[in-house]
Amino acid sequence: MKKKLVAPSILSADFANLQQDIDKINASSADWFHIDIMDGVFVPNISFGFPVLKAIKKHATKPLDVHLMIVNPARYIQDFKDAGATVLTVHYEACTHLHRTIQEIKNAGMQVGVSLNPHTPVSVLEDIIKELDLVLIMSVNPGFGGQSFIPNTYKKIKQLKQLIINTNSKALIEVDGGVSEDNADKLYDAGADVLVSGSYLFKAADFDTAVLAIK
Repeated sequence: MKKKLVAPSILSADFANLQQDIDKINASSADWFHIDIMDGVFVPNISFGFPVLKAIKKHATKPLDVHLMIVNPARYIQDFKDAGATVLTVHYEACTHLHRTIQEIKNAGMQVGVSLNPHTPVSVLEDIIKELDLVLIMSVNPGFGGQSFIPNTYKKIKQLKQLIINTNSKALIEVDGGVSEDNADKLYDAGADVLVSGSYLFKAADFDTAVLAIK
């Protein structure tokens, strides 16, 4: 039986009590911290930058899964390594020279992921899938928390899983957007390995019970 990973999204944390929510994740059954970096250009929202990431790293006892929703991500690869990223995911749509960016992330000593927006087909990854540690399927349009899940995601996960099998890639499949107890089983069954959840977990009466419900 494969391991089901859960990565709580810091975007839904209480920023007035951030350390309290970091401690909550540390003490829970969750596996990674999922951290969305938004620049207000690639997506319409702005989240936070290196000072907040470094503060999270200082207190986190689990890997930092950093998702860059920014233009020109290659400019900041070493900065994200220095700030504590374990996995660094860039968007296919934001990288003109994707293969080069992937190699630079690896050379900096991080695991590398590529994210696909809802409208981007899985087929664009055929030539690079073996280079990747992770593929992040966006199940909402990136930029804001609390959106409704896009049902076409299930089909994309199955297509991606088949591509991974066909190419003997070791990439994990991560899904982000509208994830809750209601669709977690179906997502794992389709082939997902890591589920990102924000609003559902942080609004729950008991955080760890909600994490276990997703698992």
